[in-house]
This record gives sequence, C-alpha cells and structure tokens, in this order.
Amino acid sequence: MHLVLRQAVEQAGFWAAWFIIPAFFELLKAMRAWGRNRFVPTEYPGYVYPGRMPRITILVPIFNSAGTLGQCLRSIANSTYPNELINVICANNQSMDNSRRVFQLLQDELSDLPMQWLETSHGKAQALNTAIYTSTGDYVVTLDSDATLEKHALMNVIRNFVTHPDMQAQTGIILINRKLMQSPGRFTKQHRFFHLNEYLEYMVTFLAGRTFESHRDQLFTMSGAFSAFRRSALMQSRLFNVNTVGEDTDITFQIRYNLNGQVVLCPSAVCYVEPAASWDDLYVQRQRWQRGEIEVVKNFFQDRLSLKAVGQNFLIRRLLVDHTMALLKGIWLVAPVIMLGVGISLPVILTVILMIYGLYLLIAIFNLSNVVQYLRFQPEEQRYVKRRWWLIFTLPVYDLMVSYFRLIGILNVTYRPAVWNTVSLSQENAAIQRIIRQDIQRFKDGLKKER
Repeated sequence: MHLVLRQAVEQAGFWAAWFIIPAFFELLKAMRAWGRNRFVPTEYPGYVYPGRMPRITILVPIFNSAGTLGQCLRSIANSTYPNELINVICANNQSMDNSRRVFQLLQDELSDLPMQWLETSHGKAQALNTAIYTSTGDYVVTLDSDATLEKHALMNVIRNFVTHPDMQAQTGIILINRKLMQSPGRFTKQHRFFHLNEYLEYMVTFLAGRTFESHRDQLFTMSGAFSAFRRSALMQSRLFNVNTVGEDTDITFQIRYNLNGQVVLCPSAVCYVEPAASWDDLYVQRQRWQRGEIEVVKNFFQDRLSLKAVGQNFLIRRLLVDHTMALLKGIWLVAPVIMLGVGISLPVILTVILMIYGLYLLIAIFNLSNVVQYLRFQPEEQRYVKRRWWLIFTLPVYDLMVSYFRLIGILNVTYRPAVWNTVSLSQENAAIQRIIRQDIQRFKDGLKKER
C-alpha cells in the first residue's frame, strides 16, 4: 500500500492536470458559496402596494403541451396576485397535439383569469417575440408550459420591481417538482434514482449557486422556464434571438450590455419544472444548454476575447473556466483505459480515483450544506433534502455523466446546426454501434477476398 501511494504522489503532475484542477475549482466555488449562505430568502405574501398594483402579461409558449398546460395555467390562477391584473397569452408555435382544445377547456374552468390564444411561427423565441407585441401592462413574465408557480412567486417578483426601479429583469428559482417524481405512472421507477440526483443538482445550481451569483452581480443567464422583465426594457431590446437555442442567455446579455440594465435573481420566487423523463432527455437538454451558451458568448464577445477581457469580464472568465473543467472531467471516462495502456498499474489508478472521489464527496457535502441553509424559507423542501443526505455519495457520479453530456455539446457546436431537437443519447449510441458493425463486416469481407 505504501508503494502504491508513493507512485501516486510521484505522478502528481499528471493527476493534477486531469483530475485535481477541476475538483479544486469546484471546491473553491462551493466553499465561497458556503461562506455566504447566511442569506435567507423571504416571502412577502402580506405586502400592500402603494397606490395601484401594476398589470402584468404572462407569456406561455406552447408546443405539444396538452399534458402540462393545465397545471401551468392553474398555478397562475391560484397565485396570490389578483387575476384581474393578469393577462395570459398562450403563444402556440405549431403544436401537433390537442393543446388548443385543452386551452379552451381551461378558459371555462378559469373564467376569472384573462387568457388568449395566439398562433405564431415555429420556434420558442419566435413565439415569445410575437406575443410580446400583443402584451400589455408594465411587466412581462415568461413561463414554460411545463412549469408551475409557487403561489407567492408572481407577487414577490412584481414587489421586487416596484421597490427597485433600477432593476430591469429578474429570474426565479427553478426546482424539480418532487411530487411528479412520486406520481405513479408519470415517471418510471427505474428512473427514480436518476431523478433524485437531478433534484439535488437543481437545488445546488438554481438555488444556492444562482443566489450566490446574484449577490455578486454575476448572474450568467436568466432561466427560460421563468423570468420577468420590465416591458419597456424588452421593447428597447432586439427581443429573443431566433438564431440560437440559447435565447434566454441572449436576452440576459442584451439587457446587461446593450441596455446597461440590472439582472438579478428573485430568491423568493419559486418555479417547479418536470424532471427529465430519461437519460436521453437529459442528454438532449444539457447539449442544448451548452450550445446556447457558446453561441451567445460568441455573438457578444467574439471581438473581445483576450487575456485582458478574461480579467475584466466575469462572463468570459466563467465561460473559459467552465468549459475547461468540462473538458478535463470528460476525460475521466476514457482516462483509466489509456492509463492502463501506457503501463500505469491498476492499484495506482484505483487509488487515485478514490482520492478524487473523496475530493468530490467533500464538494457534495459543502453543496448540500448550502442547499439546506438556503431552504430555510421552504421548510418542507428542506426536510425532504435532509432525509436524502445520502445523495452526496452518488452526486459525483451523476455530475460526471452531466459533464460528459456538456463535453459532447461543446464538440457538436462545431458541426451541427442550431436546432432544439438534437440527436439523443440512444440515437448516437445506435449510430456508433452501426459504424462498428459496418467496420467488422468490412474486415470480414476483406479476409474472404484474401482467401
């Protein structure tokens, strides 16, 4: 054992390059967030507005949303914000199911909530842009059709706008709807373990992580699932970019850099979304997020990428760090095989892997602590997370898989067009297997010809 440890230490330069560096950056980030987790988001259900309460428009882009539209619109109707001051525009971008029929039934059910149906061109960004021109009121909220709002979310967002006149846009906290994970028949039991890790990942990223970023005025992107804008700011922008799958990041950058506006997180505005149905769906989603991020940064900063810019602009610095870390972590999936091939002993490889796993376990502990602290304003969710503390042991493996998906997304940007429905994990695996079978068959054919 002493010999194994000595060999691992002697090869520290190699391990540091591929393993320790990404772990160190993530540990540093988790520790810094932990140092700020005394912040407690608060709700304001009893807040009384001075004078009139503002009118708002909620834009709900629709694409084959028959199965989720009902719960989305009901969450708006059941919110603490007065229904008579809300105008809901369902912007249909070429749905092929019975979403329109569901909407008509909901109009009768939610008769006190003003709603309208709008036919638009294909694409989420195009649907939102068309709906913006028909919006009314002082504020515009965008909400995905598979999302549901916590009852105080709208009230808290608008309160933030009213009390902070310099604020141009906000995003809410996006959490996985844990009740859907437990719903029989909705999601298979085989994906239960996967969903629990995704649930905690959202807590780490969209609650603890974005709260910390917002405090430092370094919020990278608003969530496409739930965001809010001053209508005047939207009308001064170029609206949502139809040439990228990262339209939410693009509008964030527009408000920050073109309008010099403030973009923040509203930590008491919670929105719940569905978990990914399968690894395939998660694979497609994370590739799309990665592609959108790269496309938007390229459009905004392609003439400003330099060492000086890295020091001055946190967005460029974060992009370089995040993508470098994704590349290094992605190598984990093939590195052990390569190491064996170059003569590194199996005991040394296993020892170092355990050491790295221990480091990521420490990161998970810090992240879980952050989540528990930030959830003090949601006691029920806090208790649910505490009871599943054991997820810290599985989160490093889940995070490794997500890093692999991100790495594939980075590579795909270079040769695939920007589309929402990218190739799934199963489709790519099938393509790889097909190529391998073809190569084997060619090899067999070649042997027959030689005979």
